Amino acid sequence: MQEKEKPNYLKGAAILAAASIFVKIIGAIYKIPLFQDGVLGDEGTGDFTVTYSVYTLILTISTAGVPAALSRLVSAAKAKGDTNLVKRYFSVALPAFALIGLIAMLAMLFFADTFAGIMNNTKAAPGIRVLAPAVFFACIIAVYRGYAQGFQNMIPTSMSQIIEVLSKAIFGIAAALWLVSLGYDSPIVSAGAIIGVTIGLGLCIPMLFWQKRKLDRQFLSDAHKNVGDDVHIVPKNQTVLAKVMKVSIPITLSASFMAVMVVIDNGIVLGRLQSSLGLLEAQARGLLGMYSRALAIYNLTPSLVVPVSISIIPAIAAALAKKNADEAKTIMQSSVKLVSLIAMPAAAGLMVLASPVLTALYNDQRELTSQIMVILAAASFFVCLQFVTTAILQANGYERVALYTFPVGAAVKITLSWFLAGHPSFGILASPIGTLVCFMVISTLNIIILKVKIKDNRPKLTKIFTGVIFCSAVMAGYAYAIYALLTRFLSDIFANARLEAIVFLSTAIITGIAVYGVLIIITRTVTKEDMKLLPKGEKLAKILRVR
Repeated sequence: MQEKEKPNYLKGAAILAAASIFVKIIGAIYKIPLFQDGVLGDEGTGDFTVTYSVYTLILTISTAGVPAALSRLVSAAKAKGDTNLVKRYFSVALPAFALIGLIAMLAMLFFADTFAGIMNNTKAAPGIRVLAPAVFFACIIAVYRGYAQGFQNMIPTSMSQIIEVLSKAIFGIAAALWLVSLGYDSPIVSAGAIIGVTIGLGLCIPMLFWQKRKLDRQFLSDAHKNVGDDVHIVPKNQTVLAKVMKVSIPITLSASFMAVMVVIDNGIVLGRLQSSLGLLEAQARGLLGMYSRALAIYNLTPSLVVPVSISIIPAIAAALAKKNADEAKTIMQSSVKLVSLIAMPAAAGLMVLASPVLTALYNDQRELTSQIMVILAAASFFVCLQFVTTAILQANGYERVALYTFPVGAAVKITLSWFLAGHPSFGILASPIGTLVCFMVISTLNIIILKVKIKDNRPKLTKIFTGVIFCSAVMAGYAYAIYALLTRFLSDIFANARLEAIVFLSTAIITGIAVYGVLIIITRTVTKEDMKLLPKGEKLAKILRVR
């Protein structure tokens, strides 16, 4: 039985990882055309960011723990052959979380102005109202996703994520452009840009309903045949709901830390810009918009690392279960190295090419936006390091670490935002500085805990970082030099600064990646063991002659 289920599990993990990468990349890229001066502009981008942070917080509180809780409980009941309990989990969870979603939706509809006022951005209210139904839809979707995951079927989750992100991009961009053509101001255009989220989630529900019916026919009927006359006593609805809540609430609390931090931080920064620096609300919204433009680029690298962090948890846990400390150490060391091999050159390259990247994507040549981008680029590495170290600790049985390290990082960020945003020398730079220091603190705490708790088989981080730092530094220096040389000798060819940036930047990035690839192979920074963590990694290692 176990041999039969293992391939299904691996197939499901691969499907979810592939969908996750696609969704996160599209989700980050779709903001780029919206944040242009001709669409949302600085102020509209600031409104979009505040609206989305309020929605994310309410959504996280409402749904974060539901899929994990249901998948765990449904899987356990299914393993025992208790078909009735499997059905009961769904039938109890759906109305309960639909009610939670309804309450959250009504709160967003009727108290949108209050939420916007708390965030020190009164223009965000229309967008909050537009997103209100999305929270209701998301609560229902979370139950369907968790139910399907309990059968180790990741297709409904993956399909709904793809429908959601494509709708968000297509309908959001179309609505924003249409509203701009009609001459609406930035708060209404911002609300239109975000309507794709609500439409996308609404479209997911019929698909998930159909997938559940298909799942019930395929699995529950078979389970009923296998159980035969075996009778299971099904607990009362209140007991079943209490079980779901008991599992989901701790997960929700852990997931909510970052969402709460973002909302509080945005509100504090906007408030301090107005109260301490004497800026008008429109000016403060514009500065937050500049920060948000850089933030959309900063999110791309972590989006590539999240699936890696998810995939290493079962691999490490399996090695530890077999009491194979050497295998666990190899996986941990290779995972940290793999994440560093992706995140460090991306951060270094973005730091030295911040200005041309912003020019190419947004035609934004302002020095302040470049300064924000440089700081966020540095932060992106520590975000990725936090992901992988947290995953390693979770795989080793230290799931509660995030409950301690995240609040510490959040407290540091909020404190820095309060003091720096009110200082004329920093202003909006308080947000990226706070983000950088926050994730540096969390990563450092994770590494300290890792060294204290995991003594026999912990990865050697110093050895990992030395080679990656060298290769990344050489690559970044090369990319900067190529861009500078092209700009100096060939800039007269292009009349348009944005087109020039796109061509020269593409050349610097493509050749920089090639240089980096050669460096990590000839310096043996990457090994065959590291490549095994990648899909088709062993074949790729053979082609590249990595030993």
